[in-house]
Amino acid sequence: MANISMEHICKTYPNGVGAVEDFNLEVQDREFIIFVGPSGCGKSTTLRMIAGLEDITSGTLKIDGETVNEVPAKNRDIAMVFQSYALYPHMSVYDNIAFGLRRRKLSREETDQKVREAARILDLESQLKKKPRELSGGQKQRVAMGAAIVRNPKVFLMDEPLSNLDAKLRVQMRLEIAQLYERLQATMIYVTHDQTEAMTLGTRIVVMKDGVIQQVDTPQNLYSRPANQFVGGFIGTPQMNFLNAGVVEENGRLALKVGSSLLKLPESRQRPLEEKGYAGREITLGIRPEDIRDSEIIVNMLENSCITAKIQVYELLGAEALLYFEYAGHKVTASVHARTKVREGDMVRLAFDMEKSYLFDKETGQSIL
Repeated sequence: MANISMEHICKTYPNGVGAVEDFNLEVQDREFIIFVGPSGCGKSTTLRMIAGLEDITSGTLKIDGETVNEVPAKNRDIAMVFQSYALYPHMSVYDNIAFGLRRRKLSREETDQKVREAARILDLESQLKKKPRELSGGQKQRVAMGAAIVRNPKVFLMDEPLSNLDAKLRVQMRLEIAQLYERLQATMIYVTHDQTEAMTLGTRIVVMKDGVIQQVDTPQNLYSRPANQFVGGFIGTPQMNFLNAGVVEENGRLALKVGSSLLKLPESRQRPLEEKGYAGREITLGIRPEDIRDSEIIVNMLENSCITAKIQVYELLGAEALLYFEYAGHKVTASVHARTKVREGDMVRLAFDMEKSYLFDKETGQSIL
């Protein structure tokens, strides 16, 4: 397979619009990298530059140590799976998968062997004689993957391959892609705007915003140690809550003043604020919905970090319930156990687990921790 090196890659269109800015990334051999971010963040443009479908304005792209900026797409030994399946409607599943092999003039026997092996891996053996119009969306996407697999390329690129599928099928296909990666042990780069896909599939995730990398890390580190407020808010469902907080001194220790509440801070949160001179300043407090608790036992345990709020909306989601309320001028979501007795209109005491809180600079959005 292959490693990919991207050094100071930029993409600016002729009209002056910048799509990607100073993109630097080292993709190791057999790594599964995810590009994730909101629409228009430059992730698909970056993927297309790797594939050779977009020109690189500046910077260096290397595959296995060879600079490929000027190498045509067809000579880069890369297979790409698109959102739109890109199948030939008049051809059978067998012929769609075999198409690239025939262009390379492989023997009939070798082509047949590769096609049937790909069909076995992707559970398409009973579909080989059908035309694309006879297939479901998930089956079409598997055919597109089969056409990529048989080429045995150095790199697999996938551009939002599941976005046209319904929710249930997306979950199923996500599992199939994860299993496919385990079987092939190939270098894969996968683009999505769905952070659930990113968190469940990637060995490392590249979070992008406005053409700029915000953080490159493992799924767990992105969730537990976001580099800035954008990453904290983008990774996690429901998304992280953000509240304005004043850093105040109380009995010789730092605490956060949020609305009318004073939230005591554990040592792990106090020390960075002290060392970086945030006493007396405004910061942004981040707290995930699952770290806001309504259990009476936990509220009593965390009595130094509680607020009182009126619940505006209650939503039951099976094993959990979401409580929506406003506090100190901010819309806040809490994710609590489905057995909660709290409902709309209730005034309720809620505890913030400050051991799991996030602190961000109010001006830059960078993590203080």
